[in-house]
Amino acid sequence: MKLHELQPSPGSRKNRKRVGRGPGGTDKTAGRGHKGQKSRSGAGKGQFFEGGRSRLIARLPKRGFNNVGTTYEIIKLSQLDGIEVEGNVFDRNVLEIAGLVRRKNWPVKLLASGEIKRAVTVHVDAASASAIKAIEAAGGSVILPAGNTESAEKAE
Repeated sequence: MKLHELQPSPGSRKNRKRVGRGPGGTDKTAGRGHKGQKSRSGAGKGQFFEGGRSRLIARLPKRGFNNVGTTYEIIKLSQLDGIEVEGNVFDRNVLEIAGLVRRKNWPVKLLASGEIKRAVTVHVDAASASAIKAIEAAGGSVILPAGNTESAEKAE
């Protein structure tokens, strides 16, 4: 047997039914009947449609907390300590290349999980007070955007 002689078993492969393509059982209305919503293209009411009344999910009481605040990409001190960078300067580009930041439109926040033993300069959008203290204790610095003084005030 050769590659060009390979073929599926007889009867195992069947062409799909092409409806609405002339006589042969599924022509004209293509098996959809006459008129009505279900005969139209894109027809259907959706998975949770309940005949026009309010959906079950809309009728149930809502509980809990839905966070509508800013969602950050989180960087830990222990992650920074494991990466060698020329000049020991971490900015967003370096963090993206290292694979620590994946979402390009999310701001980056530095948290004090783990420890850092070398002096580094970190450019982030926000940082916890304990992370700023830990980096400054190691001889480094954290540079925040001009508008974000909230984290810097907590560190003092």
